[in-house]
Amino acid sequence: MQLRRADVVAGALILLDAEGLDALTMRKLAAQLGVQAGGLYWHFKNKSALLGAMADEIVAPLAAEPAPGSWDAQLTEFGHRYRQALLSHRDGARVVAGTYVTEPNTVRGGEMIMRILIDAGFPVERAGWAIFAAGYYVLGHCIEEQAQLTEGDWAERGAGLPDSALKEAFETTIRARPEERFAYGMELLLDGMRARLGEARP
Repeated sequence: MQLRRADVVAGALILLDAEGLDALTMRKLAAQLGVQAGGLYWHFKNKSALLGAMADEIVAPLAAEPAPGSWDAQLTEFGHRYRQALLSHRDGARVVAGTYVTEPNTVRGGEMIMRILIDAGFPVERAGWAIFAAGYYVLGHCIEEQAQLTEGDWAERGAGLPDSALKEAFETTIRARPEERFAYGMELLLDGMRARLGEARP
């Protein structure tokens, strides 16, 4: 049976979940799919192109329309949906970080968020900056969140800190539920965006 582009992406995501991003190579993927490595390059010119396609598949949930509501409620929904998408695959956030792809899911999600912010009153340039700021927050949070899952008990790392407010904050933050920390950070971002939008309105 002929190897399709979608088969390569699906196989790459399976290998990613099994072994992680650092172990993902074109040679390993070809062996898993039962083809010669050259067969992969028919669909992807290099590993970076493959990672871009994987990233677009990971963020596929962002291509769905948000529920009706205010602009900030819809942006909150996108933020939480983005987080869940990144966490759905091992090292998912690391795969997506640094990829600037023009694949269908990425473009559709970006266009919807731009429309939401422009309709709310943000100028096009500032809407773009807001999307990047929010996107970087979600990516950074998820990279750290996934690192905590693979690198042991982070609470122990605060043991060497001197007794202080910093140590207390570190310990309580690390022990908090990740989804609660994430939601708090999203609200901080949205508070800033609401303030900037209010300043821009006459």
